Amino acid sequence: MNQTTHVNEILNSISNLSLDEQSYIADIVNHRLHEMQRNRLIDRAGEAELTFTRKQVMTGSVDDLFAAITND
Repeated sequence: MNQTTHVNEILNSISNLSLDEQSYIADIVNHRLHEMQRNRLIDRAGEAELTFTRKQVMTGSVDDLFAAITND
């Protein structure tokens, strides 16, 4: 079974529920998505901090950045 078929089956099952139940499912899915996005942001911030600690970042002005880009 491909992913689209599976998603369609889930959506069809949800559409058979009451409006309150559908709303509850939507709230749960939204909460989980926000949690996943928050965790991704936390992970990315940790990576950025590690990169900064290792001095693997470039600092300077916007002009410095453009100069570095054009010199590559």
